[in-house]
Amino acid sequence: MADARQDNINLATETHLAHHAPKLKRMRQLSQLLDGAIAIPGTKRRIGIDPILGLIPGGGDTVSAALSGYIIIEAARIGLPREALMRMVGNIAIDTLVGTVPVLGDVFDVLSKANIRNMQIVESHIQAPPTNSAKTDKLFIVLLIVLLISFALAMGIATVAFWSFVANWIRG
Repeated sequence: MADARQDNINLATETHLAHHAPKLKRMRQLSQLLDGAIAIPGTKRRIGIDPILGLIPGGGDTVSAALSGYIIIEAARIGLPREALMRMVGNIAIDTLVGTVPVLGDVFDVLSKANIRNMQIVESHIQAPPTNSAKTDKLFIVLLIVLLISFALAMGIATVAFWSFVANWIRG
């Protein structure tokens, strides 16, 4: 009886993985692009376009957060539990918030790898057999999207306002 139940769980997990394989592939590719696409010569380190986008004042971190949001949206569609999604949103929020600080934010973007950490969260949950309780409701997904977009826009607006203030102060 226990063997039959385990076989059913294994089959459900394999079916779940096969069904979501194209999404997972896109998520992995985007994560790699954002956090590890470019090898730094002479080191074992890699960077992605996230820290490069972060160099664009006022909008780079917002664009990066929006791209990172895709991974979170797909994770929600796959059925990750709310706790995992909230950890993922927290990773991106911290990455975006610290990323807006000149110089320190760029260094942090190179080191933090929030998207790779988020994919590790996805991978750890996707290996577990799917359960109905793990499904995330659509309202929660919409709220996550609104929260992430609002945060990214607020950070972009705050950055533009800060640099406008600095420019006006310098001009006297």
